[in-house]
Amino acid sequence: MQPLTIGFFVYPKMTPLDMIGPAQMLGALPDAQVLLIGRNMEPVSTDIGFPIHPTTTFADCPDLTVLCVPGGFGQVALMDDLEVLDFLRDQASKAQYVTSVCTGSLLLAAAGVLKGHRATCHWAMVDQLQNYGVEAEHARVVRDGRYISGGGVTAGIDFGLTLVAEIAGDEAAKVIQLAHEYDPQPPFDAGTPAKAGDVITGQVVERFRRALA
Repeated sequence: MQPLTIGFFVYPKMTPLDMIGPAQMLGALPDAQVLLIGRNMEPVSTDIGFPIHPTTTFADCPDLTVLCVPGGFGQVALMDDLEVLDFLRDQASKAQYVTSVCTGSLLLAAAGVLKGHRATCHWAMVDQLQNYGVEAEHARVVRDGRYISGGGVTAGIDFGLTLVAEIAGDEAAKVIQLAHEYDPQPPFDAGTPAKAGDVITGQVVERFRRALA
């Protein structure tokens, strides 16, 4: 297997699990190098408070095998940030896989990278992809050639295993899944709006509205 350079763009108010979940899966591949790419080397605060420390910068980032953009409430402030969008466009033009988790797909869409392709996002924001010429799908993982996107937050683990299988085969993905004992059995069947019902869904939407205010 060729060496893999896997880069996650990290930024203020990102959701850490969007990055940590797939990084854990992909980082288990042989010869994988996982980079956390920041605008600079300053720590970035996550949407739950603790910081993440970049390991490289836009200027020093090598050409990536996998570009991954996680989501989080901080995505909104970057949708017209030319430095960020130019970096994503440049890396996406060279990467073997262009990927995202949660609202990270909206950043790729704003950069024009996903125009004409299929992608997904968090259920509360997925329809916004259509504003950028993207074919939005409500799905856990969407694969469209070299473009692979995961839904909201925990879908990043499913996305990570999907990409592991794409790179190294199904057996390698199964080995990594078992090694991490990934066998979800949630205590409540409330992981989608249809399952949670209108009351719980309304509370989540209001929580997001307050966070973005």
